[in-house]
Amino acid sequence: MSRAKNNNVKSPLAGFKNRLGLVVCLLGLYGAGLTARLVYLQVVQHEQLLAEAEKQYVEKIEINTGRGKIYDRNHNPLATNVDVESVYLNPKEVTDKKQALRQLTHSLDLSPETVQRKLDSRRHFVWLKRKIALTEAARLKDKGIPGVGFIRESRRFYPKRALAASTLGFVGLDNQGLEGVEHYFDDLLKGSTRKTYVERDARGRPLLDAEEGVLAPSPSHDLELTLDETIQFHTETVLTRQIEQYNARGGVAIVMEPRSGDILSMATYPPFNPNRYSAASPEAWRNPAVSHAYEPGSIFKPIVAAAAVEEGTASPQDIFFCENGEFRIGKATIGEAANHRFGWLSLSKIIAHSSNIGAIKVAQTLGDRRFFDYIKRFGFGTRSGVSLPGESSGMLRSVENWSGLSLASISFGHEISVTPLQMVTAMAAIANGGELVKPRLARGVWKDGKQVTHYPPQVVRRVISPTTSRKMIGMLKEVVRKGTGKKAAVKGFEVAGKTGTAQKIDPETHHYSSDNYIASFIGFVPAESPRLVILVMIDEPRDKYWGGEVAAPVFSEIARETLRYLNVPPQGERVFVLDRA
Repeated sequence: MSRAKNNNVKSPLAGFKNRLGLVVCLLGLYGAGLTARLVYLQVVQHEQLLAEAEKQYVEKIEINTGRGKIYDRNHNPLATNVDVESVYLNPKEVTDKKQALRQLTHSLDLSPETVQRKLDSRRHFVWLKRKIALTEAARLKDKGIPGVGFIRESRRFYPKRALAASTLGFVGLDNQGLEGVEHYFDDLLKGSTRKTYVERDARGRPLLDAEEGVLAPSPSHDLELTLDETIQFHTETVLTRQIEQYNARGGVAIVMEPRSGDILSMATYPPFNPNRYSAASPEAWRNPAVSHAYEPGSIFKPIVAAAAVEEGTASPQDIFFCENGEFRIGKATIGEAANHRFGWLSLSKIIAHSSNIGAIKVAQTLGDRRFFDYIKRFGFGTRSGVSLPGESSGMLRSVENWSGLSLASISFGHEISVTPLQMVTAMAAIANGGELVKPRLARGVWKDGKQVTHYPPQVVRRVISPTTSRKMIGMLKEVVRKGTGKKAAVKGFEVAGKTGTAQKIDPETHHYSSDNYIASFIGFVPAESPRLVILVMIDEPRDKYWGGEVAAPVFSEIARETLRYLNVPPQGERVFVLDRA
């Protein structure tokens, strides 16, 4: 009997074909996935993977270079750059660490602990010492120490050393401006960044001669200041001599052109060398001409006098009874300096003899609100906007917060704090006919030897009329002719100005000190057609502390030499011009 055929049984060949199709399908899917992955890596992630790969054999170092120069008004360099070398190390390449420690410690003037720490580093690149002199680098190169390499950099250099240091400021290791003009104009001066690549072999060893520099176009500009290096030098010399003679704590002297607001010199003490700024204290880095506010004392009295004359509440000839040396306001008793008893004085003589009680009587004719408004108009209580960082606005409380004694105290320069720059700017307004001018330190910007930006003088506002200005000049001349400022006189020129001797607050008792004073003189010359406004402030002089004794002679010497340098002829002297045609 025959068997029936089973159609449901698959042949071996059919099963093999099915398995083969499945494998082919899987291989196709794997190939497609691999292709997609390759496309993703080669196209989408190409840049990222390339950068990661480069990290395995390239060390990238950014070097700042090409910082813009700083010049005075006559284009004499005050800040420039010099080429230097920086030393780096690959510790893995050092063959004799004991010998390297000895040589590097001696050659680079580093502590053994510092060098040893770098030799023990597991990195392939560590800085040994940045920005050393080329001669120092040359001596080290001659030693041929394995693992030591060199990169050329630029270092900021101040050719005049401490001259105008607190105004110029300085830069850090990576050429970033840290203080002064260098900080304020850092974006303008900062220069370019050079990317240096140090390649490594398969074992991570640097190929020291494979350095490549990529220098972007330099965005830096040069800066021209209003300073005059000759006037600056003389101002600093005279100020320093007087401070050291009187064993004073410090001081400031500013020379300004009253019509343009140009700062010709800004001297501060103590000095420091910005080429080695780390050797000085951070306190010495700051510029007290703009950052330190103090009670001005009697040099503030011209402000109340100018306000009263402008408002018509007093004239130079008006007489005020200055009591007999003491004046009571509420429970307070205010006296004259040196126990003077003036009796009746005109406004002009109140300024000439610096009567505290007279200043109070003049302020009372104005009242709180009007006096406050004029103080603000003269620029006190607000920053001047000078091109320097860290400028203080001083301290001027709103009139609503004045006490019953505030009007009296402020009239002779107490219960208010000002910066030296605010004070010299306010006096410039009295000298120049009544206009408050913004103090100007930056004169222009240069690029490739051509001026690309000019900073013009700026008048902020009119404070007093030309008529009031002339009356004030007449009163301030009397201070030097017959009053407390006789030692500010300059032979051949009329001088107008005001002395000041301000008691300082004792930080422990919070009362006025009987030992510590600020001696000041502020004035302008020639009086009738002023070329210079000069402020001299000496902090805590010893032996003598009166402004007329300590500060006025400094004004006289600075003014005399500056007028001579600027070829300003003495008054009354005829000038002959020779016709050489």
